[in-house]
Amino acid sequence: MVGGNSKRESNDMKIILIIFILFFNFISNVYSKNDLYEKIDLFGEVLENIQKDYVDDIDQSKIMDSAINGVLQSLDPYSAYMSPELFKEMQTDTKGEFGGLGIEIAMEAGVVKVISPIDDTPAAKAGIKAGDYIVKIGKEQVQGKSLLEAVKLMRGPIGTSIELTIRRKNVKKPIKFTVMRKIIEVQSVSAKLIGDEKNIGYIRLKSFNENSDKQFLKSVKEFEKKSKIKGYVLDLRNNPGGLLTQAINITDFFLEDGEIVSTKGRKVSETRKFFARKGDEIKGKPIVVLINNGSASASEIFAGALKDHKRAIILGESSYGKGSVQSIIPLTNGGGMRLTISKYYLPSGKSISEVGVTPDILIEEEGDDFLISSDRDNQLNYAIKLFNS
Repeated sequence: MVGGNSKRESNDMKIILIIFILFFNFISNVYSKNDLYEKIDLFGEVLENIQKDYVDDIDQSKIMDSAINGVLQSLDPYSAYMSPELFKEMQTDTKGEFGGLGIEIAMEAGVVKVISPIDDTPAAKAGIKAGDYIVKIGKEQVQGKSLLEAVKLMRGPIGTSIELTIRRKNVKKPIKFTVMRKIIEVQSVSAKLIGDEKNIGYIRLKSFNENSDKQFLKSVKEFEKKSKIKGYVLDLRNNPGGLLTQAINITDFFLEDGEIVSTKGRKVSETRKFFARKGDEIKGKPIVVLINNGSASASEIFAGALKDHKRAIILGESSYGKGSVQSIIPLTNGGGMRLTISKYYLPSGKSISEVGVTPDILIEEEGDDFLISSDRDNQLNYAIKLFNS
């Protein structure tokens, strides 16, 4: 049993208290000074009672990590604390030693929510969908864990598998998936001609990676050489986002002028506006943009900007609603913190956060055999019909 009079334990508790004084000072604008000091005293009282009376031995380092992470996660689903071990692991190049599942995730209501499975990855092939909630990883319950702890559980040696227990909307019982880990390599752009007359350019953008704009523009230029092209379907479904610069560049391909997106934060340096340069690469041809609940962040900037400028018809389901920017901040203990520093705003002034982009035409996925970019893709089939009407 951990004793209450140990000098070392007392010092550890003081360290925890000092750290929380710093955190509470960070949010001191919310409380008056008296309220702030009362909260600090209350926190110290709780720690003393845990140390003195809790039934089991306690790991004070874990308590400290959990408490710090709790402060950060109370801000939003994307801010989090990384212990030195976790921070180092997240920064380390695995050089092929570890594999992933191919899903973009976030925390929501204490469980892990799938933002989107990435095309052609183990998670997508297993049948995991955007909007699924992961409640169990292997034998470990997700409730009470941080997002980064959940990520660590899902990672592992290539070729090994992990069982995920999923809760899915409108499905009463949990669903179990066994997913094989592998190295995830994403080809961000794929393109083909679609429609009965092969006169519609279809470009699927799976993520906004470093060279996505170059790959995307190459596909556009190849299509534009074909005189019979009547319009484009740009597919951003299950695209979790990526680099802001890439979202701006690709959006700029289709606008003559005007604002694309703005960011607003507490610091002046985080408040910026980005504008289109003159020149529409497809010379005003009609565009249909496909989105779903797995379209997040940079995808929402792209779809939202084209919608606000009335440059495209947005079709599918409402997007995820991740409209914020995070910064990784190293800490003196060797750990780190991920902190939201600004939010995205569309040309209309609307925030994407928690709201997402609403489609002009709501078309939900149909059938258990639904598959993106196949004959069973009712959303894509509807988009094609729009060009023929």
